[in-house]
Amino acid sequence: MEDRIITYGGQAVIEGVMMRGQKGFAVAMRAPDGSIVIHTEKLISLYSSGITKIPFLRGSILLWDAMGLGMRALTLSANTQTGEDEKLEGPALYLTLGLSLTFGIGFFFLLPAGIGGLAEHYLNWSSWLNNLLEGALRLLLLIGYIWAISFMPDVKRLFMYHGAEHKTINAYEAGAELTPEVVANYPIEHARCGTAFLLTLVLLSILIFTALGPMSIFWRLATRVLFIPILAGIALEYIRWTANHLDNPIVQLLIKPNLALQHLTTRTPDLSMLEVAIQSFQSMRKVEEEMA
Repeated sequence: MEDRIITYGGQAVIEGVMMRGQKGFAVAMRAPDGSIVIHTEKLISLYSSGITKIPFLRGSILLWDAMGLGMRALTLSANTQTGEDEKLEGPALYLTLGLSLTFGIGFFFLLPAGIGGLAEHYLNWSSWLNNLLEGALRLLLLIGYIWAISFMPDVKRLFMYHGAEHKTINAYEAGAELTPEVVANYPIEHARCGTAFLLTLVLLSILIFTALGPMSIFWRLATRVLFIPILAGIALEYIRWTANHLDNPIVQLLIKPNLALQHLTTRTPDLSMLEVAIQSFQSMRKVEEEMA
């Protein structure tokens, strides 16, 4: 059961689901004609290298590569929906990823830090209070952004596939039969969700940045960027620890905020979406078995 807990993860994509194991991943996509298209690939050696066993360091490195993997899956799914043969890979993939990451850092880290710095300068608040204000703004921006995009029709369907991914993994970890009708009965929340990672990272940033105390606006902005890999490493270890101790009542209490936020990023899927998620998971498992 522990192997099931720490090995498998997933991600919703456009009209589909990506499932990742230790050695390979699969993307199952619903094509415009209604059929399910499966794409499988082996993972690069990074995922099975010794670096994945180094606590804290593995967080930032695997996070970057996982973002690239997610972008790759989104591109595959988008190409399936449009029928285009163009592929986003190599330099183009990482340029797109870099631009997305730059926007995320600017919006969720530098913007709140800048507002906190201005408040400290013009309102004469204490640096500790301004750092706390900055953290509260960052949390509100994260929740507000997710809430706002959830009204977009395409994002609603994306969140439904996200729910299908969670239900499938929960059903597998419970040892249930993987059919849409059975999987539909399983919880829509999952302790290892990327949403949980993001919320944990933001909450950690509130604690750490508040503790840093007063500093110039230059170092205020610089530390918000430089500390991201550190925060990512701590957040990953926390998520792994809670996922491996879910039977502990204290852990069950600690993960409630993470599970609650997932109600914004997931929606109840229909049976056709669950069928896609199951196909993705079973295809990933097949790749894992072939490479064993």
